[in-house]
Amino acid sequence: MPRPPETAVNLVAPGETTTHASFHVVGLGASAGGLEAYEQFFRHVPPNCGLAFVLVPHLDPGHASILTEILQRCTVMPVVEAQNHMVVAPDHVYVIPPNRDMAIFHRTLQLSLPEEPRGQRMPIDAFLRSLAEDLGEHAVGIVLSGTGTDGTLGLRAILGAGGVALVQEPATAKYNGMPSSAIRAGFATRVLPVEQMPAALLADTHNPPDRREPPASSAPTPRPESGINRLLMLLRSATGHDFSLYKRTTISRRIERRMAQHDLTDPELYGRYLKAHPSEVQALFRELLINVTSFFRDPDSFATLKQDILPALLADKPEDYVFRTWVAGCSTGEEAYSIAMLLREYMDENHREFKIQLYSTDLDEDAIAIARAGLYPPNIAADVTPERLRRFFVKGEAGYRVRKEIREIVVFAIQNVIKDPPFTKLDLLSCRNLMIYLEPELQNRLLLEFHYALKPGGVLFLSPSEGTGNHPELFAALSRKAKFYRAIRSAVVTRATTTASLAWAVGGGPKERDEAVKKGTGANFAELTRRALLESFAPVSVVADAKGNILYVHGETGKYLRPAPGQATLNVVDMAREDLQLDLRAALHAAANHGTATLERNVPVTTDGNSQTVRISVRRLADTDASEGLTLVSFQDVAGPVPPKPAHRRRAAGSPEAQRIEDMARELAYTRENLQATIEEQQASNEELKSTNEELQSTNEELQSTNEELETSKEELQSLNEELITVNGELQAKIEQLAETQNDMKNLLENTNIGTIFLDQQLTIRRFTREAARVYRLVATDVGRPLADIKSVIEGDDPLFGQAQSVLDSLAPCERQIRTVGGASFLARIQPYRTLDNVIDGVVLTFTDISQRVGAEEAVAAARALAEGIVDTVREAMIVLDEGLKVVTASRSFYRRFRVTSDETLGRRIYELGNGQWNIPALRELLETILPRDQSFDGFAVEHVFPAIGRCKMLLNARRFVGGTSQTPLILLAMQDAGGG
Repeated sequence: MPRPPETAVNLVAPGETTTHASFHVVGLGASAGGLEAYEQFFRHVPPNCGLAFVLVPHLDPGHASILTEILQRCTVMPVVEAQNHMVVAPDHVYVIPPNRDMAIFHRTLQLSLPEEPRGQRMPIDAFLRSLAEDLGEHAVGIVLSGTGTDGTLGLRAILGAGGVALVQEPATAKYNGMPSSAIRAGFATRVLPVEQMPAALLADTHNPPDRREPPASSAPTPRPESGINRLLMLLRSATGHDFSLYKRTTISRRIERRMAQHDLTDPELYGRYLKAHPSEVQALFRELLINVTSFFRDPDSFATLKQDILPALLADKPEDYVFRTWVAGCSTGEEAYSIAMLLREYMDENHREFKIQLYSTDLDEDAIAIARAGLYPPNIAADVTPERLRRFFVKGEAGYRVRKEIREIVVFAIQNVIKDPPFTKLDLLSCRNLMIYLEPELQNRLLLEFHYALKPGGVLFLSPSEGTGNHPELFAALSRKAKFYRAIRSAVVTRATTTASLAWAVGGGPKERDEAVKKGTGANFAELTRRALLESFAPVSVVADAKGNILYVHGETGKYLRPAPGQATLNVVDMAREDLQLDLRAALHAAANHGTATLERNVPVTTDGNSQTVRISVRRLADTDASEGLTLVSFQDVAGPVPPKPAHRRRAAGSPEAQRIEDMARELAYTRENLQATIEEQQASNEELKSTNEELQSTNEELQSTNEELETSKEELQSLNEELITVNGELQAKIEQLAETQNDMKNLLENTNIGTIFLDQQLTIRRFTREAARVYRLVATDVGRPLADIKSVIEGDDPLFGQAQSVLDSLAPCERQIRTVGGASFLARIQPYRTLDNVIDGVVLTFTDISQRVGAEEAVAAARALAEGIVDTVREAMIVLDEGLKVVTASRSFYRRFRVTSDETLGRRIYELGNGQWNIPALRELLETILPRDQSFDGFAVEHVFPAIGRCKMLLNARRFVGGTSQTPLILLAMQDAGGG
């Protein structure tokens, strides 16, 4: 059976109602190699195309995306990163943020944190499904380069909703996994190179000429309708399937889509094209057989099936009970397998075992082939829980395969539910999202067929968009929300079903059926005998239900029944002669409610002024369900009494009064009995009305509750909108602050006069400052080149490249002094490049000019060498002190005179030399007070006992001076022997 796509509620096919905005929303999905495809696509999209684009690439959840910045170079349309509750507008491009799932509801983007592990996410499928549900025929899905199968099920939903599905030509894709998967599944409206997609997209999304409204001055013409009818006739001739009773809007839309792909606008021309190209007939047939389904679609309904419906159906069944189920219009089998899984779970959880006969049928041979194979793509993980995937599926390279124990439960077959005989004696019948695409006439016929197929009390399972319509006598609602209905056994309906002109009934009318019966009973003498006996000896009879409605008539009933005045009715009491009504009503009540038969009751009847006695018998039919209450009502004339003899007449002459009293007493008894029956019927009617009133009150309360929830939702949406405005303001402030910070950083790097080179993990140049060109011969075009390819001006071999690799490996910073061939000296520091997330992403080289410092150090060293030479030449003992009074150098005569070594002298304060012999208060005052003020002193006498040489008397001379270009203050202290000691 054709499986049209999912749609909105209340039996409205996609596209039959218009949304608040008419522009199309295009969802583009890609993974590996998708960046190049996106750039090619938007280079060919006109800026004022009137479409909105939502991009769903596979992004690394741990890194910020710069896809918006890259794509902004390819289009003048605004490219923004999607935010939660962002309203989609035409001529805009929206990009999903990293580590987010995205859906669309009422043209508003909805973001959420992913629930599935990283490897099991299918963000493209999820968004395209929501896009199909929200926009219907205004949804467009495009699958570009990528690996895997993400996007295939999303395109299925797009096509099912009446939208457009484009797929990149696999040969032009960098990775063809995703495009090939969608093409193999048959969910591509067109397969094109990326650069040709925008033109095709604009052609498909703009109204074709034959769908535009005609000018007001032009008169309507039946040509398009007649053209569609001729196409349907041609399709019926070629395939044997009639689509004339399908919703005309759905059929027309799909035919127009095929016409648009061939640039045809006239149905007549397309009809000629079909005749010339038989393959297009099959393509059109497949277009009308879009199979849209999924595992456990509408999860709440399947939860109700498992928790409430199945336990009630199987509660009182024996262990060897055969549970019969039919899934009509099963498509690729997901729904049938879902019901099979629930039955298996029920039996395992309750430790019971039943025989399951689950029939699953569809008109599409390709869909049935897929269902029989039981192999589905990995995308089903979004619809099936991990526990059910583990229990009922086997995972392979191509996807998930249904386990053998479940596949053996389901029997798949090709069947047209409209014209082929149905399965019967069913406990459960599932037909979802099929009747919404049929005209009311065909819907009613299917409901009668489904009622015929179900057992009394069997359950009909429909989609949220469907219902039983105006047939309360057929089905009673078990769950209006989940769409479960219990079949009500009604003999009136049974007769209507068996006599209806369904395609699977014998012949097309009563005459054909009678001829068929005659053919089948040609030589059946037993049947002929039975008919002759019935016609000759059986009394005139009718079969009626518990309410007295006539179901079958045997013989000529005109003497006893006649059409009642007013509205036509088949109620036996209303049609009975006036004298028969009271007795007949009482007898029917006794037979239907108490099982009491009324046999051969004589009732006087007056017809056209003549009195006659009629014998009536009312009995319940044997071998029928008690709930049906079928009764057999028989009528028979009673011959007139034999005239009494005169003697008898004389003996009864005085009894006319007694006879009249007896007749009145009998009529009174009948009247009382009929009154009691009427009272009981009235009480039953009151109870039914009371029950109906309670249901209406309950429905009213539910509607009030729903209204309150809607009001609450409106307030929540307003609050969320305010929060979104606040967040947008904060983000704008952050962007401005970041721009200012970037300007500050640029000026900082340019004005510190420190050369800087940023390298990535491959030691390739990312960025550099102009001062770095003093060490490496860098130009602007060197960005992106390895540092090893750049010639440096360092003397000798360049050691920095090897040290940069060592720092990248060990993460230990290093620094060293280098010299250029021009004589400049630099302090080179190499440190790891750390991101804000503390991730090592390269190294940083900095070069600080230290030429002046190196020159000063060299000057100091030269002066020191000169001073040491002078000091060593003089015979007097001399030492040089720094400003901290530490010994910088000493003459040889000092070491000889005081018999000390350089290790005991250099770097030590003068007061700490020897045993502290120089720690003389008068000397301290000269060195620390007088010398800084007067710059020198002469002839300071010192007499002291030294450990190695004994008592010694000396004259000290000191002078303060500045050492060379280093501007370092030094003190020259000379020691002259004053004799003695």
